[in-house]
Amino acid sequence: MAYLIALLVSASGVAVLDARFRLAFGRDPRAAALTVAAGTAFFLAWDAAAIAAGIFEHRASPLTTGLMLGPEMPVEEPVFLAFFSYTALVLYSGARRVLVRRPATRAAKESA
Repeated sequence: MAYLIALLVSASGVAVLDARFRLAFGRDPRAAALTVAAGTAFFLAWDAAAIAAGIFEHRASPLTTGLMLGPEMPVEEPVFLAFFSYTALVLYSGARRVLVRRPATRAAKESA
């Protein structure tokens, strides 16, 4: 259960940054939701393929809920994958904003 709580708390922190700087859901909620859903679906398919190939194997842990969505697929996995996709989207949006503004700021300083 601690792992799920940690994921949700971490996602809340990313959501605060997103809302404050309008990076993903704060800027275009529909596009952000589609992007996070697509990333989550892609990585769930990847996990399913790895489970079918015998690469991924779930091990019981006192830090997890123990609830399984399927063979070798704990309930925390899609939450993690959504968090991963959301964090990547926020980082990309933030980095893009910084890099787009940087040349304008540099040019303004040089002309002064």
